[in-house]
Amino acid sequence: MHAVMIVAIVFGGAILALAIIGSTIVMIIRVLKGGISRTSQRFEAEEAKMIQEMYQGFSRMEQRVEALETIILDRERKEHEG
Repeated sequence: MHAVMIVAIVFGGAILALAIIGSTIVMIIRVLKGGISRTSQRFEAEEAKMIQEMYQGFSRMEQRVEALETIILDRERKEHEG
């Protein structure tokens, strides 16, 4: 029984090692070619679009906060004057 477990562990380890080596080689080839898959390109484009939308939203929020600050300061001035 112990011999079967040892053989299974050795065989499984060998298969795992081959899979890791193979995937590493594929990744190295992709990096050297410099190409990214179309799904990665799509994901990066969507991510960039989302970041741009967030930036625009923050810019609009900043304008609103400045407008509110102006309104509050004007009200405080009127209260102190009148």
